Amino acid sequence: MKPLLVLLLIALAVVNFSCSRNTRQPSAKNYDFSPIDRKIQAWIDSGYYHGAGLIIAKDNQVILDTCYGSYTPDKMVYIASAGKWLAAATIAAVVDEGKLSWNDPVNKWLPEFTDIKGTATLLQLLSHTSGFPDYQPQDAQRDDYQSLKESVENIVKLLADTVPGTKFHYGGLAMQVAGRMAELATGKDWETLFQEKIAQPLGMKNTHFTPVHLGGGHSPMLGGGARTTLHDYANFLNMIFNNGKFSGKYSSDDSKSSDEYSHNGKRVLSEAAIREMQADQVGEAKVAGHEFVERVRAELHTGIYGLGEWREELDSAGNAVLISSPGWAGAYPWIDKTTNTYGFFITHVNVEKANHDGFSSFFNSPVFPIMVRDVYKQATLPDSVKTGMVNIGGAQLYYQEAGHGEPVILIHGHSFDHSEWDPQFQEFAKNFRTITYDCRGYGRSSMPVEGHEFLHAEDLLNLMDILDIEKAHLVGLSMGGFIVTDMLALHSDRILTATAASGDVFPVPGPDQPWTEDGIAIRKAEIAAMKARGTMNQKWDWLAGLMSKGGSRLQQIRRPVWDMIYKWDQWQPLHVEPRLVLGNSVIEKLKNQEITVPVMVLTGEEDKDRPNKLLECVPTAKQVIVPDAGHVSNLENPKAFTNLVMQFIDRKSTN
Repeated sequence: MKPLLVLLLIALAVVNFSCSRNTRQPSAKNYDFSPIDRKIQAWIDSGYYHGAGLIIAKDNQVILDTCYGSYTPDKMVYIASAGKWLAAATIAAVVDEGKLSWNDPVNKWLPEFTDIKGTATLLQLLSHTSGFPDYQPQDAQRDDYQSLKESVENIVKLLADTVPGTKFHYGGLAMQVAGRMAELATGKDWETLFQEKIAQPLGMKNTHFTPVHLGGGHSPMLGGGARTTLHDYANFLNMIFNNGKFSGKYSSDDSKSSDEYSHNGKRVLSEAAIREMQADQVGEAKVAGHEFVERVRAELHTGIYGLGEWREELDSAGNAVLISSPGWAGAYPWIDKTTNTYGFFITHVNVEKANHDGFSSFFNSPVFPIMVRDVYKQATLPDSVKTGMVNIGGAQLYYQEAGHGEPVILIHGHSFDHSEWDPQFQEFAKNFRTITYDCRGYGRSSMPVEGHEFLHAEDLLNLMDILDIEKAHLVGLSMGGFIVTDMLALHSDRILTATAASGDVFPVPGPDQPWTEDGIAIRKAEIAAMKARGTMNQKWDWLAGLMSKGGSRLQQIRRPVWDMIYKWDQWQPLHVEPRLVLGNSVIEKLKNQEITVPVMVLTGEEDKDRPNKLLECVPTAKQVIVPDAGHVSNLENPKAFTNLVMQFIDRKSTN
């Protein structure tokens, strides 16, 4: 049989994905991907991408397969550094054959490297610890070479940045040398190697290392020159997920058994190769602050890179449980071992529009594993938890409810969502009808409309009416505390008790002081400055502020706090925000009435000396200190927080 025909038959036998929604569920509840859909569509509507594709699999079964905008399943896209994973896998296959060793130094295969660069090992070349320059110097010839041989002939002339193994320096130039070593070891050119070792066994018929610049050059560029399609790369992830074997399973109908293909279970890489790729290859090399992993996971650890892949999260034993290979243009493949999922987001950024708005495709795409975890968490909620969306007129609010008894409503803080209350929700549900929800502009709820005035307190009142709640115990933290304060001023007759944690009077103009032209101009200038600096910087600054002061457990909540901030749509700082709380206007409203509702101001011990206007406005309010905690006291010291609120509610309920 002719080789071309063989390849065609293999391609036809490959997993037959279709770019349409295909959901599977672990229980009777379906996965709800609407938050992910909304985020991607918002990016496209903003002009950052013309389109995108997203595929997600759990336990080797595809649970989401969809395209957005102009994209189709067969659209071929340059994926930049997402190709590093493919390149490392190709070289791992050559190591599996015994034709290369991970510890081979450069000068074993390329004796022309007579300086310190020649002592770098294959492992170091693929883990950005080789001491090579990260990219071609600006004053050197453009790296638009026609072959790896030609590329390496120019790299050999460059000065080393550091001694191999002493510094992690993310880039791509050293990978050219690794690819050339593989060529010399096998006698085959890079594209042939990639096709034989990875692409053909996995049916990746539309994936190649091709020139990036029309008219020649970058052929091949291991660190950024790969082009692929949504389903091609998904096949690669399937193989990595299955420790080197390609499962080749997919069925679009739960009533049918999965098809078995000729290459189902075919081993592409050894388990030893997979372990080496996912192991900590940084070792003792110095890692600079604010590298990719610290930025997107808000955690600092030095074992951030394997071979061609980032080690985003580690378990207690130091094993990588979230691995990825993001590209600067937005492509993001990942494997999440905490949920047995893998996924690929394929897109290519509109550079001009993204730069204008300060949008980073490199730092935004890694939000997907966190959002997928949320999707899975919601799909596997116990039957005792009711979820839903309520229409409050012009907007929808997402809520969760569990338990029976007097109603307790938990209200989250700014940049957070209902998941802030995970430590308290089930505890309160043991004794109360407990509701938590996403305020408008946060989580799964609707976004506000610029210029359309509303109050968070009125949204809460509408939610209570729809859920048939006459009165409730209100518990809010930070912004949630401001909402509780507004409810006291406007609708105290609907409150059983009011707990404002880190609550006070928000010192901003209220809706009775509408925006002036000068005020709007100043606000728009602030927004423009934030975009010019990069919008992700606002999130990182906000996290730093929340983590600047607290109790002994402060750093333990860094990750859950960041995950909420990371998912946050950031609508508020990017718009001339309507007056959503009463702000300073609440002072007069509270002082002009007698508040008979029991009020507790919960203050973290680290903030106990700060003045509090709410206590001045409501003389009957009592301040209670949450020990060993700061601003986000319900997460820092959840046990003490829960007990204090329970005691307050129980005491007031029995009076």
